[in-house]
Amino acid sequence: MSDWNDKQPIFHQIKELIEKQILLGIWEEGTALPSVRAVAADMKINHLTVMKAYQLLVDDHLIEKKRGQGMFVLSGAIEKLKTEKKQQFLTQEIPNIVQMLKRIDMPVHDFIKELKKQIEEEK
Repeated sequence: MSDWNDKQPIFHQIKELIEKQILLGIWEEGTALPSVRAVAADMKINHLTVMKAYQLLVDDHLIEKKRGQGMFVLSGAIEKLKTEKKQQFLTQEIPNIVQMLKRIDMPVHDFIKELKKQIEEEK
């Protein structure tokens, strides 16, 4: 990843990337994450930036450090992330959707119809 968003610190972006990868099943519960130095080398960034991202994940109880072994995804991390992302969606995204629907004068039933259509297309 080299297309960093200037509006957010890189370590936060790395944290969010790893969270997304955990949700997608790339990093399963109990598996080891790549070493800090490996990630830093791959992304061509300072290892301290990666370490800070990993520490945020530790603080959020999503990964744990096993001395001499590395960082591992904790059991329950996927469910914890799903719960947090659902709450974030409800408190941040839904209000934005409501505001947009009001701005474009779109009835809720039209929005729901389109949402259902797109969900069906994803299957």
